[in-house]
Amino acid sequence: MFFNPTITAFTSGMASLVAPIPLLATVEAENSPIVLSGVLLSLVVIYLASKLGAEAALKFNLPPVLGELVAGVIVGVSALNLIVFPEGGLSASNSGIMTVLQSINSMSPAAVTSVFESQSEIVSVLAELGVIILLFEIGLESDLRQLKEVGIQATFVAVVGVAVPFAAGTAGLMIIFHTAAIPAIFAGAALTATSIGITSKVLSELGRLKSKEGQIIVGAAVIDDVLGIIVLAVVASLAKTGEIDVVNVIYLIVGATTFLLGSILLGGIFNKTFASAVEKLKTRGNIVIPAFIFAFFMAFIGNAIHLEAILGAFAAGLVLDESDARNELDELIKPVADLFVPIFFVTVGARADLGVLNPTVPENRAGLLIAVFLIVVAIFGKLITGWAVFGQPGINRLAIGVGMIPRGEVGLVFAGIGSASGALDKPLEVSIIIMVILTTFLAPPFLRIAFGDTVEPPASGEPSSEQTAIGG
Repeated sequence: MFFNPTITAFTSGMASLVAPIPLLATVEAENSPIVLSGVLLSLVVIYLASKLGAEAALKFNLPPVLGELVAGVIVGVSALNLIVFPEGGLSASNSGIMTVLQSINSMSPAAVTSVFESQSEIVSVLAELGVIILLFEIGLESDLRQLKEVGIQATFVAVVGVAVPFAAGTAGLMIIFHTAAIPAIFAGAALTATSIGITSKVLSELGRLKSKEGQIIVGAAVIDDVLGIIVLAVVASLAKTGEIDVVNVIYLIVGATTFLLGSILLGGIFNKTFASAVEKLKTRGNIVIPAFIFAFFMAFIGNAIHLEAILGAFAAGLVLDESDARNELDELIKPVADLFVPIFFVTVGARADLGVLNPTVPENRAGLLIAVFLIVVAIFGKLITGWAVFGQPGINRLAIGVGMIPRGEVGLVFAGIGSASGALDKPLEVSIIIMVILTTFLAPPFLRIAFGDTVEPPASGEPSSEQTAIGG
């Protein structure tokens, strides 16, 4: 589990607490300052690791989010053991943070365990808030106007890009590796993601962002995000019950689609209310606070109707993308996302025990085979999307397929939520993370090759590579 057993996972990344969280208020009074010290020290390690990792990745022209993930792996259970969590049989003795706290405080064994569990839960909750904010930000970046422009072509590419890897990944895991249905579905869902930020950066560098291929790729990636979030809402909800109920699946698909489309259709009404509130509020936060009220309320509604909180946050972002204050809101959201989102990515990496893929251990070899299988499906399942385009003679189908390959931050969301739900065992979880890393690394150079490795000057009004988001 993503959390201590006293919590059932925010399975979509952000939801359903069915048991109270033993935060500072329920820890013994004498241990409360120690828990706070542990959380503060954990945040110091997380922020330092995320920043160093992101800067290192940027120097190699790679997405900063990859650097944050790798940094999490380094400070986590796979290497330094500074940030570890109690799931998987780990205890306070495995935590470097707890070693430091024990050296400066006198604690009984029971107190050490209590502090470790409480500190871990608080960091986990902060990580879950980070992924809610991330999905809200992704919604804000998903331009509905652009969807209308690319139309049916992008829709076909997106549908194929979701259906083929999902079906091939799920069926392959169940038939070849005899994986249980729920974990197989979760892994198949992780294969559906596409990172619009990474692809957009490379297209901009090549001067292809406004090309016909570029428009189809970006539009399809936006639709991919929408379809992926619906798939994620479905599989995360299935993981709560541990069984596949066809009626429930239909309800979830219809409910998620209706909720998302309904939110968008009602967005015009809310945008007027939002604009009016922004004009009347004169104190600090007059834009960002109402925006987060709406995002968190939508997340609450999504969870309350047995969907997922992240779906609500994503829908809120799509709605506010149409508001007059959108550009200003984008800039105001970034510092908040910069504060919380790295916690999510670093903790995802920290939980990934790469030791389970050590080939010298016989029982780990199955995990390696699963990782290879997922990588093959991830690449070819997206390459085929270029051939879903019709009525476009001379279109660069290979470039479209390659542009859909990188999973980036969206793929990491699937991995983190799969871990949170308890649906993924360690080999499968780490295999998904390796798939995300490799596809994100490979896509930029492959896209350059697909376009002939030429760099054209950006079209008029097209953002430069420095202006284009690269990690989500």
